Amino acid sequence: MVARNLLIPFRRDRKRDLATGEGKTLLASKVRQVLLTDGATPKSSGELAWRTNFGAGLGLLRHRSNDAVLAELIRVRVRDALSRWLPEISIGKIAAASAHDLIRIHVEVLGESSLVEVDVPMNLEQ
Repeated sequence: MVARNLLIPFRRDRKRDLATGEGKTLLASKVRQVLLTDGATPKSSGELAWRTNFGAGLGLLRHRSNDAVLAELIRVRVRDALSRWLPEISIGKIAAASAHDLIRIHVEVLGESSLVEVDVPMNLEQ
């Protein structure tokens, strides 16, 4: 049986209920949720009151020079967060491509025999 669960961020489906998904759609949703949630860092207490450590803490990397060092920091944070919060997946390629104030994080993950590619934009100025 294929797992089915709520998609993150929450949104409505055509039945006026919260949207659910399975397979690749659900896996991509889980990856985005981990990467876009700021977990507890030395400068913050985390976004989720019931699980303060959850997330990648990528917000801590804002307002830094957009260079190879930043790309490597992002890659390491993404790898560590996905390994911790989604241990059921295999992490493939992680890349951070920069353009001006924006970094596009590209992640390939394998879960339950489905390869999923997820792109997450991160604005360095906000």
